[in-house]
Amino acid sequence: MTIPNIITILRLFLVPAVIWALMDRQVGWALGLFVLAGVSDGVDGFIARHFNQRSKLGAYLDPVADKLLLVSVFVVLGYMGELPLWLVIAAVSRDALIISAVMLSTVMGHPVEVKPLYVSKANTAVQILLAALVLADLAFSLGLGTVRDGFVILSGLLTVASAAAYLVAWLTHMGGYAETDKTG
Repeated sequence: MTIPNIITILRLFLVPAVIWALMDRQVGWALGLFVLAGVSDGVDGFIARHFNQRSKLGAYLDPVADKLLLVSVFVVLGYMGELPLWLVIAAVSRDALIISAVMLSTVMGHPVEVKPLYVSKANTAVQILLAALVLADLAFSLGLGTVRDGFVILSGLLTVASAAAYLVAWLTHMGGYAETDKTG
């Protein structure tokens, strides 16, 4: 087991700790653990790239740990009324759409290579910033209402754009196989 994999597994254990802290209204702790998870993500990526410790397990575990943390925080912040329900539903639905499309194409014998699109990277970055902003606002009473609202709208737009981009890419991928099947 590589060091980056160990760090990623430890990050997975931070998810329930962040959720517990949020549910217990210990938002300062939740923010600290959320930031620690972010730092650990950067550290394991740095080690994997610069010390040639990339692994197939890490390629799967790292995005799972990231998504699990972000989706969990979004869901709890939505439950707490700190994020609008429509945004939480959109973010979770987008991820479910992507996972379902990958699974369906695999079952159909035409697996799709999962590559993050630029709009998806922007979406994830804005979602992380939004989650951190909300946590910091709650922990330190910063009064970031207007800034939060702006990030909510931006996150919603990027979530929809990202879902649409992945859907178009998947349909194009599957359509290419349909054409091959007809002519081949």
